[in-house]
Amino acid sequence: MKRIWILALAMSLVQCKEAVTAQKNKEETATTTTTTTTTTTTEEKEVADIVTYLASDELGGRDTGTEGYEKAVVYVENTFKKFGVAPYFESYRDNFEVQGQKTCNVVGYLKGTDEKLANEFVILGAHLDHIGHAKENEAKDKVANGANDNAAGSAAVISLARYFAEKKDNKRSILFVLFGAEERGLLGSKNLAGVLKEKNLDLYTMVNFEMIGVPMNNKNYTAYITGFHKSNMAQKMNEYAGKDLVGFLEKAKEFSLFKRSDNYPFHQVFNVPAQTISTFDFTNYKYYHHVDDEAAEMDFAFMARLINECAPVLSKIINAKTKEIVYNN
Repeated sequence: MKRIWILALAMSLVQCKEAVTAQKNKEETATTTTTTTTTTTTEEKEVADIVTYLASDELGGRDTGTEGYEKAVVYVENTFKKFGVAPYFESYRDNFEVQGQKTCNVVGYLKGTDEKLANEFVILGAHLDHIGHAKENEAKDKVANGANDNAAGSAAVISLARYFAEKKDNKRSILFVLFGAEERGLLGSKNLAGVLKEKNLDLYTMVNFEMIGVPMNNKNYTAYITGFHKSNMAQKMNEYAGKDLVGFLEKAKEFSLFKRSDNYPFHQVFNVPAQTISTFDFTNYKYYHHVDDEAAEMDFAFMARLINECAPVLSKIINAKTKEIVYNN
C-alpha cells in the first residue's frame, strides 16, 4: 500500500504482542488446508512459485522504471500467454510515464461467453510494483523484496487468470490487471482507469488484492474488504460463499485504506463498487516496506485457501444475470 510509516510505528508494540498468535495461525492453516475441499485447482506450490520469483533478489524490489520491474512484467506476460489469456490492448502493456521513467500496467483479457453480458467487464487487480530498497539490515540487505506487498496480491490475480482461462465459462468479460507505480501514488491505476473510461468500457465492478500473505489474528472471517459500508459487495460475497469470507476491519476505516490502493481510481472514475481484499490487520505482519518482507515469511497454504475460496465467489459475480453489487444508499 502507499506509505503509512506513521501507522506502522503506532502499531509496532501491538505487533510484537500478536506475533505469537500470527505464527500459531500460520501453523494451524498449514495443517488444515490440505483437507479443505475447494472448487479450483490452485495449489500451495503455484502461489509459492509466483511469490518466490516476484519477491526474489533478482528483481531488486520491483521499483518503477527498473530492470527488476521489467523482469516482473515479462514474467506476467509470459504466464498470461501460457494460460491463453489474451492482451486487452495491442500488447499486454498499458504504457505510461512517471517523472520521465517509462513503465506500464499488465492487462490480460478473457472475453465473456454470453453474447450480451460480454460487453460488461469485471476487473481483478493487484499492484505489481514495490519500493526497490529500504533501510539496510544487519545482514547488509537493502532489497525490499515486497513479498506481502504485493507479490502476494499479484499471485492471486495470476492464479485467478489461470482458473478462469481453464473454466471458460465467464459470461462477462474479465480484465486481469497487474498495476505499476502504485507505490508512487496509485499512478498505474489512475492511468488505466482514464484510458478505459475514454474507451467507454462498461465496468460492472473491480476487485483488488493487497497484502494477503498471512492470516489475520482472531477474526471470524478470512479477509477484510476496504470500503465495507460503501456497497453491498461484502454482503454479496458472503452470500455467494455461504460463509463469512470477508468482514469489516475498523483499522481499515480509521486509516482510509479504501483510498490507499488501486481500487480507488476506478471508484472515482467509473462510480461503481471497486474495493480491496486484504488480510494485513496491523498486528499480523511487522515487515511493511521492510527488507525482511521476504517470500519465506508468507503462509502459502493460507494464500491458496483464500484464493480457492474467492474464485467461485468471483465466478458468481462475473456470471450473475444482473449487476447485483451496487452502492449502498
